[in-house]
Amino acid sequence: MQKTVLITGASRGIGAATALMAVQRGYAVAVNYRSDAAAAADVVSRIEAAGGRAVAIRADVAAETEVLHLFEETERQLGPLSALVNNAAILEPQMTLETMSAERLQRVFATNVIGSLLCAREAVKRLSTRHGGPGGAIVNVSSMAARLGSANEYVDYAASKGAIDSFTLGLAREVAADGIRVNAVRPGLIHTDMHASGGEPGRIERLKGSVPMRRGGQAEEVAAAILWLLSDEASYTTASFIEVSGGR
Repeated sequence: MQKTVLITGASRGIGAATALMAVQRGYAVAVNYRSDAAAAADVVSRIEAAGGRAVAIRADVAAETEVLHLFEETERQLGPLSALVNNAAILEPQMTLETMSAERLQRVFATNVIGSLLCAREAVKRLSTRHGGPGGAIVNVSSMAARLGSANEYVDYAASKGAIDSFTLGLAREVAADGIRVNAVRPGLIHTDMHASGGEPGRIERLKGSVPMRRGGQAEEVAAAILWLLSDEASYTTASFIEVSGGR
């Protein structure tokens, strides 16, 4: 039976690259998106053109009812879940903490942290051997910001990814005996549209000198790490992190 992977925030960037690569590895893919239906449809079209199976499913992971709908639709349209990639995240414009509103903080944490926990909760219910599931894998997309702090830019985003790191460790140990592996990747400076969301499309060019490899990374390089963690080649790997950051 074909495996099914649900990838949140898969209409662009790392999520889209992971969706396209997952099909090459034999997965059927649920392409989750929040607002850009056209971009999600384009990802699905590219997958289908390559002979793969995919569906686009709209859901805001910050809303519990929409998360429930997302998982129900994934299994209704593609079959039982095999894996989850918690990729959906938002980034607000650069500023220091003293100028951040409570509303901004709530938005960032609702999507980046609570959304990931809700999606993982639903995946565990379906994958856990303790509940009659087949086992499986969860990969959380963290960030090097969790270690570096993103001072003067987005400490809220960095803090949300620090929470994802802690969550990865805790959940991995909680469900290891239930046949579920939980790991994370920490991307560094990656060429995606997210930098424009923060107000600086050219951020990688400004900061690439701080990267030992002297360049930004590609979304496909992160996707390759995610797919390895989902694969049987990583069968004895859980509660672990892969940094895709050029040594930064």
